[in-house]
Amino acid sequence: MTYSIVARDPGTGHYGVAVASRFFAVGALVPHIRGGRCAVATQAFVSPIWGIEAADRMKDGEAAADVLADLVARDGGQAIRQIHAVDAEGRVAAHTGANCVDWCGHVAGAGVSVAGNMLAGPAVVAETLAAYEAHMGLPLAERLMTAMEAGAAAGGDKRGTQSAALVIHRTEDYPWLSYRADDHPDPLAELRRLHDVAQERFVHVADAMPTRANFSGTTDRSGIDAAIARADAERRASGRPSRSFATDLGA
Repeated sequence: MTYSIVARDPGTGHYGVAVASRFFAVGALVPHIRGGRCAVATQAFVSPIWGIEAADRMKDGEAAADVLADLVARDGGQAIRQIHAVDAEGRVAAHTGANCVDWCGHVAGAGVSVAGNMLAGPAVVAETLAAYEAHMGLPLAERLMTAMEAGAAAGGDKRGTQSAALVIHRTEDYPWLSYRADDHPDPLAELRRLHDVAQERFVHVADAMPTRANFSGTTDRSGIDAAIARADAERRASGRPSRSFATDLGA
């Protein structure tokens, strides 16, 4: 019922998960990331416990393949579950249970995995991976969205669309970006809109938030306000209207 991509950006070390499904609020349970350490997607007959435990163990240094093998060995429901992950070393592992609904399967590249079930066919995961690897020059968020759009163009979830999500962590356990379209006629397009809106204010505030390395973060608002003003001026100069539904602050 779902396809997803988990990835570690080789240039930045950031981790991301993108997912889409003909199921409500797929972003609520599928993605699990620990900042700077690992990314996991748990799906099919989903076990959130798999996602939480896998992420916690890989954060502490265990290899993705070892963690997934242990989960499979312990779970009597493993045949109806699917999980894939990228660990702290960029190693990829995946499990597609024998009783997951066709088409189901997974493919992988360097530091990236794509997996899905109840799909239109194997081209969905193949095209998702190919698009990701063909756009390594894009920022991670845009690369993941481009990859998911390629999977949708190849057929996506064979039942249709309903929800999608994109989550990216930099060095922290809280997300740098986290978008969800929980019940939408075109959820991947909605992720694009949310990403555009995030560029207006959110990313500038997110860059100032406290981190492990900088406990206080940025406490002077002047740089944040200046960055927001520059972004607004550039958007207006290019003739692009805001895509936000927020109340106009000038009203």
